Amino acid sequence: MYKSVMDSLRDEAGLDSQSATPLYKRLQNGIRNAVEKGVIKGEEALPPERDLANTLGVSRVTVRKAVGNLVEEGLLVQRQGAGTFVAQRVEQPLSRLTGFTEDMKDRGMAPSVKWLDRAIGFATPDEAIALNLSPGAPVSRLYRIRYADDKPMCLEQATLPSDILPDPTEVSHSLYLVLEKQNSRPVRALQKLRAQLFEMEQAHLLHVQPGTACLYIERRSFLNSGRPIEFVRSYYRGDSYDFIAELQL
Repeated sequence: MYKSVMDSLRDEAGLDSQSATPLYKRLQNGIRNAVEKGVIKGEEALPPERDLANTLGVSRVTVRKAVGNLVEEGLLVQRQGAGTFVAQRVEQPLSRLTGFTEDMKDRGMAPSVKWLDRAIGFATPDEAIALNLSPGAPVSRLYRIRYADDKPMCLEQATLPSDILPDPTEVSHSLYLVLEKQNSRPVRALQKLRAQLFEMEQAHLLHVQPGTACLYIERRSFLNSGRPIEFVRSYYRGDSYDFIAELQL
């Protein structure tokens, strides 16, 4: 296995080329490309640092710097006494309306949250259109970082009419749990997805490099009556999430 991995890393990194790009950057990109192509899969171990250096003909300092940067990005994880592994990716089906907390618990992962803001405000034009509100209507806003097993996975900005969520500080972890208790949990949603790049502040909050891949998801959620009650804008790490859709004829 290591031979095929090493061959792939050498090709992906372009270590034999005369590029002016520093070796550690080329190796870093090579490892990332190998992971994205499935040469090294989630939860699989990277070859040991010494083997990478000797086989690829680079210094251990180069390997250490490339691997360290990918650990900071969250693509790799280091386990004391065990080695360096590719971080597990989360596969999220697009056919079910569930909350982040439920999704992570279903996968045996521990969800947590860091609150950036919980406040009452007035609907912006975009929020008013999404929630079918009058311009300037009172709304509750939730802005947080969502974690799985202590790894930051996404930034989430949720807006709800204030009569649905009068006090945003009621939400400690799961918004849908709070809504369910008051019989206001949405039953369907419309989602829009697009690829973009993380901006400086977003990247800092999620511990990735600015300009790395981001999956932006915009969701409007509805009650049985058809009333829109939730407008969510989420920014997912492109190195950690795969969204799955089932298509039928």
